[in-house]
Amino acid sequence: MHTTIRNLAVLALAAATLPAIAKGVVVNQAISEAEVLAAQQAWCKALVDISTVGAKEGQPAAKALAEKVIDGAYAYQLGTVLFKPTLTVNPQTFRTTRAGALAYFVGGDTAFPKDTGFALKGWTQCQPVNAAVFIAGDSATTMGKVNITGQDGKVTTVDKTWKFVKDDAGKLRIAVHHSSLEYAGQ
Repeated sequence: MHTTIRNLAVLALAAATLPAIAKGVVVNQAISEAEVLAAQQAWCKALVDISTVGAKEGQPAAKALAEKVIDGAYAYQLGTVLFKPTLTVNPQTFRTTRAGALAYFVGGDTAFPKDTGFALKGWTQCQPVNAAVFIAGDSATTMGKVNITGQDGKVTTVDKTWKFVKDDAGKLRIAVHHSSLEYAGQ
């Protein structure tokens, strides 16, 4: 009798998890270095794409693209994202909300009056150069440089740290993004 009840309980538990499996929930959340490098390249491509759309079609079109990029690349739907953009000032240095990130990338939000749209600066190329990649199971952290080329050919180099996690569908998401200009010395 107890074996039958236990078997029924196991079957009920298995049946309860089938819909989750059928919906594509990833069981193995391990992150590979190839996934991290692809996510960094995708971020760089998105930055150039937003800049190009902004120049050709205007800020509203760039904003629409930036919304898609943020929703696809960042982990705001999972919770707070620790985002410290390159060119921000107190009291709005940190952008822990989607709205704050969007304002930084494309401006136009009166709640963030100093944001002019970092992604609208006419960037033509973007290349990450990692100093190191640290992967620990379901998260990966990178630290290095990102070289961003403007329309005039001038390269701006920023120090960049990203932390990636996987969502339940197995998509890499940015949970931490810290960016700063290199120290120029004295």
